[in-house]
Amino acid sequence: MAVPPPKANAYNTKDSDTSFRKTWDRTEYAAKAASREAATKEESKARYEAKLEGKKYHARASTPPDAKETSSRAQRLDVSSNVGKTMLVPAGAATWKRGRGAGFYCVECDLTFKDNLQFVDHLNSRQHLVATGQTGEVRRAGVEEVRERLAWLKRRMEEEKGAEVVDLGARLEVRREQEDREREEKRARRREKRRKTVGGVGVKEEEVVGNGIIC
Repeated sequence: MAVPPPKANAYNTKDSDTSFRKTWDRTEYAAKAASREAATKEESKARYEAKLEGKKYHARASTPPDAKETSSRAQRLDVSSNVGKTMLVPAGAATWKRGRGAGFYCVECDLTFKDNLQFVDHLNSRQHLVATGQTGEVRRAGVEEVRERLAWLKRRMEEEKGAEVVDLGARLEVRREQEDREREEKRARRREKRRKTVGGVGVKEEEVVGNGIIC
């Protein structure tokens, strides 16, 4: 008697074949489980240490792999350029702090602050550092880096001291040249502003007496 051929199924395999089922890599998932267990133990230890110190534990947010270390600002913050000026902003431009409005605006976080103290605190906050791609951790400088920095500061002081003018007539001449350069820069800015307006009439500038920002 002839044996009938095996019956085909939807997977075109034999009825007893289970090779279509998903297989799992035991080594990979064992490594994942060990990593997760180590992270849980580390968090539990941090919570316990914070409890002993009487502090509240806050889980640290994950940082992107391409984040750079936090460094000091290379230039001074300009917080006085808008003092005594009138700023025109559309109605409802900023809701509370969100959006651009009258005040100090952070482009990276899309927030507006009404005074410079809040603005500086925000620039040093974790929220702003993460938005600008920084980890919030400051790298500790080595001995050689400290020596190079001190040598650079010494050279800078010597250059400034060498450029200092002692003669009164020469100092007045240097001051006169600086004032001439400043006046020429103001004239250039006025010409540029007049050139950008319709008919070359220019924009009437309003000066407000007093400190602060009027909006």
